[in-house]
Amino acid sequence: MTTGNRESAHELSEWTDGIRPYGPLSTLKPLAEGLWWVDGPVAKMSYGPVTLPFPTRMVIIRLRSGGLWLWSPTAPTPELFAEVDALGRVEHLVSPNRFHYAAIPAWKARYPHATVWASPGVRERARSQKLDVPFDADLQDGAPEAWANDFEQLIFRGSRFVEEVVFFHKDSATLILADMVMALEPERVQARFRWVLSLGGTMWPGQTPREVQATSFGRKPQARACYQRMLGWKPQRVLLAHGRCYLDDAVAQLERAFAWLR
Repeated sequence: MTTGNRESAHELSEWTDGIRPYGPLSTLKPLAEGLWWVDGPVAKMSYGPVTLPFPTRMVIIRLRSGGLWLWSPTAPTPELFAEVDALGRVEHLVSPNRFHYAAIPAWKARYPHATVWASPGVRERARSQKLDVPFDADLQDGAPEAWANDFEQLIFRGSRFVEEVVFFHKDSATLILADMVMALEPERVQARFRWVLSLGGTMWPGQTPREVQATSFGRKPQARACYQRMLGWKPQRVLLAHGRCYLDDAVAQLERAFAWLR
């Protein structure tokens, strides 16, 4: 199994749209027993006239029942499908927030029996982008029966910009966050993007993006309660969708990243 911060040992990949992604891409990377991550292709997000690149990441967990749980699926390849097929039966495809859903239709087409789970606001977001995403069920504050033995979960409330469903995998003591913390490493971002990403609070050592912080005005007590509940799970590592993960000193890293809630 992996020890230390595996990402820091990766050689820098070729530049893609201003980002050096965490290669190799679209392949399983084991982290703990029954837990893998997959670094996906670079995605672009538009903020007014500015379009910014972000590395992407999905997480795959084998549930105690034996089925596979896929979080924030990234754009698949035939080779990745084959690797996942070898792991077992895909049972769940999970959108953690309204920005993480675009690749789900391709995975649902491959695994039509899998349940597609919607996060708050994602159905409306997909419709506004004219994407047909076959959602089957909605995520709530508590884990559904299908994975209640495997995860703690909650909807991180407070921001008017985005509400995210965060997950804590019990067996590996791993917290999984999509956009509540970003940590893009400077050497992996071209200077033309680095300054604006720094202004947005998305650069290493990571924090809650400033857009989320600003839109939590007047609702910090809600956000603080969610944060304190997350800390109560006592995570040993944190997997992030964008940037370098916290594979060491997880609680200390979270306390720094969420210092805005003190």
